Amino acid sequence: MTLITRRPGPGPARPYRFPAVVRRAVAGGQVVAAHLPGHNLAVAALLLDAGAGREPLGREGLAGVVAKALEEGTTRRDATAYALALEGLGTELSIDLDWDSFRVGVQVPPDRLVAAVELLAEAVRTPRLDPDDVTRVRDDEVTALRMYWANPGPRADATLRGDIFGADLRHGRPMDGDPESVAAVTVDDVTRFHADRLTRPGTLLVAGDLDRLDLAALGQAAFAGAAGEPAEVEGPVDVAIRDRRRIILVDRPGSVQSTLRLGHAAPHRAHPDYVPMTLAGTVLGGAFTSRLNHLIREVRGYTYGIRGDFGLSRRFGRFVVGAGVQTAVTAPAVIDAVGEIARTRATGVTEDELAVARSWRAGQLSVELQSPWSIVSALGTLVLYGLPDDYHARLRDELLAATVAGVSAAAATHLHPEGLTLVVEGDAAVIRDDLIAAGLGEVVDAAG
Repeated sequence: MTLITRRPGPGPARPYRFPAVVRRAVAGGQVVAAHLPGHNLAVAALLLDAGAGREPLGREGLAGVVAKALEEGTTRRDATAYALALEGLGTELSIDLDWDSFRVGVQVPPDRLVAAVELLAEAVRTPRLDPDDVTRVRDDEVTALRMYWANPGPRADATLRGDIFGADLRHGRPMDGDPESVAAVTVDDVTRFHADRLTRPGTLLVAGDLDRLDLAALGQAAFAGAAGEPAEVEGPVDVAIRDRRRIILVDRPGSVQSTLRLGHAAPHRAHPDYVPMTLAGTVLGGAFTSRLNHLIREVRGYTYGIRGDFGLSRRFGRFVVGAGVQTAVTAPAVIDAVGEIARTRATGVTEDELAVARSWRAGQLSVELQSPWSIVSALGTLVLYGLPDDYHARLRDELLAATVAGVSAAAATHLHPEGLTLVVEGDAAVIRDDLIAAGLGEVVDAAG
């Protein structure tokens, strides 16, 4: 048996072409579609400006309760009758939300898509919202969140977000809320959010064989009964980077490991440096072959895995490194992570590292954009971030054409090791002194 000590290099990139994008104004809304010739499944998703960023302070998680409540029937049919109607078409509602959007989608053969979109619109525009159902859904969400927040990680994530953006702002609080904020959601909150956000036309995203689909009929079905103007979108959030690091301890007495969340603010998703910034993040921590994973997992043996990358939305972004490490090596792991971030900012990336990152990102893009669902998601990216219709057609080429100089410049511009907030969730009594001795910054306890 021959042991190979050098991993193989990336292979040549295979050709890829994103489908042509078609836009239609229909019935007060917009249809954005992609042509997938010969596909026997089609997807339609209604994209609404009703994401977590539209929730009021103190009601974080409200949009998630609304999403669950849509499945409890409509003013025309109760939950059972509505479920049977969907089942009769061989589909189900797929509901997803993030900071910027609320999406409700269906997937069926092309000849059933208009009927499926009619059912989709029935749920979105005229949900039953029975008070007992809403209360039950909310309480179920609270229970699920309590179980989730009992694990390591959510408190560290929330602490980091609050320190970067400010806990007095919606984007400075957890996207899905916490048990307390969801428990505060009332039936009136749900009905108001629905009336204000889900009754506007929005955008219908369609992927399928357009030769077998009637976009005008789909738009009529999606926008029937809708009213109101598109919500005004504010510009990017201007977040100052800290001028010095600090460590925030989230006490978890008796914990046998420490959960690390290191981060700072970053640009928004439509920033012109998106490609080189993404590749810099990939080299540093966004892939299994990254610098952080190599040093802290493979060389040091401190963790099963560590990741660091840029997470970007319409108005703001973050750079975040996350890992779980043994309690005894908490301080060394934090020192090494900060050191790798500083090294990447100071020296940039190498051609060998960038070749792997380019190949992986471009190849991943080609694999991800294969199904109608993924094409619809990509169409949503165009709409949400105001990107040109040929964006995805060019993105892969831009990834493959990125240079060491360009990616290194992005690392120097968008990585801020001196401005990091270092959140450590663990046994504070055991790790505090080591973190103070590390000299990485002031050590403070998390509020509450």
